[in-house]
Amino acid sequence: MKFQAPESLAEQIAQHLGRLIITGELRANERIQELKVAGDLEVSRGSVREALLILERRHLIEIYPRRGAVVSDLTVNQVESLYDVYASLLVMLARKVAESWRESDLAPVMNQVQQINRAVMNEEASFESVIDSGFAVMSYCLTLVSNPYLEEILENLRPAISRTYHLAIRRKKGELYQSMNFYNGLLQAVQQRDFAGVKLVIESFAEHQKNLVISILQESS
Repeated sequence: MKFQAPESLAEQIAQHLGRLIITGELRANERIQELKVAGDLEVSRGSVREALLILERRHLIEIYPRRGAVVSDLTVNQVESLYDVYASLLVMLARKVAESWRESDLAPVMNQVQQINRAVMNEEASFESVIDSGFAVMSYCLTLVSNPYLEEILENLRPAISRTYHLAIRRKKGELYQSMNFYNGLLQAVQQRDFAGVKLVIESFAEHQKNLVISILQESS
């Protein structure tokens, strides 16, 4: 594979390596060899170093002195901490949207959720497409609330959540239906400006996924 340099070569490399980590091709505690990555992708070691710093910021790798970059471990405590923080931030985002939405604001969200519904019900959906569609909804909602700090934190947590999401759906195919029900329930709560409902839908789904991922980790240990 050879990468061409458009806006940011480091970002391209980070996305490539991040996808390998998220999908499980690069496993927890596996060392990422800077020189090998540079050779495989035909890029400079400096670009790879920049990419590794991006991945560290996105909680996918750890960088140690003398040891270098290692894929972040997935422990029960890390999963619990990740979902607890992420759910709180999603509640904040969804509540802001529920407070201020106008009819035209929700049309793109409704269209995206309807696409998820059709794909899942017709068994046409890959779990990657459902995950990507969900994050597309989140990214769009972030544009509605215009909070750069919330956006930065959620976007940096997105790869770590995507990693656990992939793990859950790979092991439990029924999670596609759980995800579909989550998006529909959350959309309904936002449309009704039901703040308690927004909190309940998000926290219930986060708790369900957190427990599922923890059970998978415990089975594998």
